[in-house]
Amino acid sequence: MIVIGAGIVGLTSAWWLVQRGHRVTLLDPALERSGSETAASRLAAPEPAVRGEQASGQPQLLSGSDAALGLLMADVFHRSSGRAWRLRQRSRTLWDQWRRSLEERGLPLAFRPGLLLLANDQDQGQRHRVLVAERLAQGIPLELWSQQRLASLAPQLPAGCCGALYSPRDGQLDPAVALRQLRIDGQRQGLELLAASARRLERKGGDWCVHLESGERRCAAGIVLAAGLNLAALWPEAAAASPAPRLAAVLGQALELQLAAGDPDPQGWPGSLTWCGINLVPRPGRRLWLGATLEPGQRADPEALERLRSLNGQAPAWLQRAAVVRHWQGLRGRPEGQPAPLLQQPAEGLVVAGGTYRNGVLLAPALAELVVECLETA
Repeated sequence: MIVIGAGIVGLTSAWWLVQRGHRVTLLDPALERSGSETAASRLAAPEPAVRGEQASGQPQLLSGSDAALGLLMADVFHRSSGRAWRLRQRSRTLWDQWRRSLEERGLPLAFRPGLLLLANDQDQGQRHRVLVAERLAQGIPLELWSQQRLASLAPQLPAGCCGALYSPRDGQLDPAVALRQLRIDGQRQGLELLAASARRLERKGGDWCVHLESGERRCAAGIVLAAGLNLAALWPEAAAASPAPRLAAVLGQALELQLAAGDPDPQGWPGSLTWCGINLVPRPGRRLWLGATLEPGQRADPEALERLRSLNGQAPAWLQRAAVVRHWQGLRGRPEGQPAPLLQQPAEGLVVAGGTYRNGVLLAPALAELVVECLETA
């Protein structure tokens, strides 16, 4: 099998194929930066040096997976049925299983449990109450936190906060750690990493052949195309009966902040807080990530960055004092004319997965499981 694209969807698909006993090559030019297992094993938990440029320079534009915040928002999803709901619930279960399995093999994932959705008005508070009632009826634990309980958190929350919804089973998974550990574990079990660019796919006999930029050709019985915004460019003639998906670029921006000396450390918070669509993720060393997937296209809006930095004008004093040490951006592909995420089998032995312009880290295990099912039942 060959998997094209080493983002979170491609990597989890390759890793799960290896767990199922398949011989797999994972192909992506970005793998050159990942290094070998030995080099990856020496890496400390990912610090922002690999996630963007210094605040004084231009932000680095990263792939969606490299720029992700890693929020696992399954139980707080606004729907209670349908494909999107099932995928989230299955992924949450699989992440729990995969984290235990990797930890047993000496490769723990950095997971912070708990998500807190802050309400900024009474209407949002009412929506939280309705969702909590629905989830409790399903046997899913959600809680309403009062203003008094929120007041005990340090550092303090935005002044306009009038309550919150707390989800104990959701949380935040460090995406860089997850990518690294899955690569290492896959390599130990025979996964081949190939730092190369695919230029063309061709059906030849009973196999698929990947023509590389170097002129080399790799062939396999099955191909997983998880190449993000490059999906359409690699669409093969053998799949012409199914039109290539149209993907619109969606840009997300994120900042890493260093809290000022004397201000409280947010490590006592849950895994992540969300305020008006902006995510606040506590980090080691008295740091905090601020991020949101907000903007269409590939050019960042300075006003959107300012709204992010100021929490839409409601940043508490401690957040205003914090220093910006990193700024990065990430591009994702949003499917046009069909629901996200994408999962298609346009030709025998070819599976296409992606389009996770939001919740990519969350959805990756369920997509990987479906990818393998498609290939094994073909």
